[in-house]
Amino acid sequence: MNFDTPIPMPLSYAHTTDDESLWIRKAQRGDQEAFALLYRRHAQVIHSLAWRLTSDRQLAEDIAQETFMRLLRRFGGADPTRPLRPWLRQVASNLAIDHLRRSTLILSDDILASAHSLESEPDAYSEALGLLRHLSPMARALVWLNQVEGRTHLELGKQFKRSESWSKSIVSRALLHLRELASARRSPSHENQ
Repeated sequence: MNFDTPIPMPLSYAHTTDDESLWIRKAQRGDQEAFALLYRRHAQVIHSLAWRLTSDRQLAEDIAQETFMRLLRRFGGADPTRPLRPWLRQVASNLAIDHLRRSTLILSDDILASAHSLESEPDAYSEALGLLRHLSPMARALVWLNQVEGRTHLELGKQFKRSESWSKSIVSRALLHLRELASARRSPSHENQ
């Protein structure tokens, strides 16, 4: 599977088809082909999420692999009628958050520049990715999880072992900073430079 570039976020990922339920049941019984199919179906989305949160290609690969290892270890208790992708996304997000809590990351301009230049993405999406590189790794992760993944400030505070108001404050300041950057980019003086 090629993880060199993230894929655009799907509009809806909370789906379980009868087909997927069947593959989950088969994988629970030890069918390696069924597990491989589930991996292929979800791996790139999970890797893309991890990459967006960490800005580190190798770390994102590690997080994606660990996410599927956890699925494999806990598969027996999984409910095949429930969507698998939200659970996988939660695990990957938690792993990325754990990493952010333990270390200070440096955003890689090369990674963000390559994400910014994806031709298949709409201009607004590319602009948003370009603007996000101006945030600290923590602010970037919080904005992404709150604004894109839909996590509440209470959930984020708990995940980062901080308060709800801490998350609100970071996200609010980050969004204000992003608005100012976007406004400056659109101003006539910026276009003449």
